[in-house]
Amino acid sequence: MTLTIIGAMRQEEIWNVDSAQSYDTPGAGMFAPEVLGPTVDRLADLAGDGRALEFAIGTGRVAIPLAERGVPVTGIELSHPMIDQLRTKAAEPTIPVIVGDMATATAPGKYTLVYLVYNTISNLLTQTEQVACFRNAARHLLPGGRFVIELWVPELRKLPPGQQATVWGSAPGYIGLDTYDVLRQQVVSHHFSFDESRQATLFRSPHRYIWPSELDLMAQLAGFELETRHADWAGAEFTEESRSHVSVYRIPPDR
Repeated sequence: MTLTIIGAMRQEEIWNVDSAQSYDTPGAGMFAPEVLGPTVDRLADLAGDGRALEFAIGTGRVAIPLAERGVPVTGIELSHPMIDQLRTKAAEPTIPVIVGDMATATAPGKYTLVYLVYNTISNLLTQTEQVACFRNAARHLLPGGRFVIELWVPELRKLPPGQQATVWGSAPGYIGLDTYDVLRQQVVSHHFSFDESRQATLFRSPHRYIWPSELDLMAQLAGFELETRHADWAGAEFTEESRSHVSVYRIPPDR
């Protein structure tokens, strides 16, 4: 089964040199101003006068503009090629990065904000690892500090009986689809890119999908309280039709 094969791949193998070098799409996709701007605005507001820690910082898509807003940002990242790509845009003194797994790696100091954007918590493929990620965030936060997660809502309502895949994105030169293993709560995202030739490239990544209610329970286990949940970074209402959410969890100030 394809899901089993790719699910066994290590994250370091998925986020390799090729992935890192093709990750940035300046001005388009998740780098588009209308996508990135509200993200940075909201995180800067939540960080206040404190420091921010980004789990899975990647190539610095969010960290660099956030640091340019005056927020000191540190990152944790497992992939050396992604860090190398980040270093072409920001030096170590500007945005320090600790190499390691976001569920276990430790960054120096304490922070008012820890954040995980663009569905990245689902890269942890077991519930145990995902709970550990929450606990790791809690260890890094000052009392009253916040942990912010941006995550998609599983689209299982689109799966009729016997069907395993949903198309979630379609644009000129691109098709994105997900294949689900509902028994194991696993999904593989397939990204097909193509041009006018007969050739196409495929990038796949495995995930463990999480329902919002399960995410809230993970937060409680780590000592967090849900503060807000919106459908996007601009603060739209979260409803049963929302395809994603931005959830803000807070460590009680008296802890």
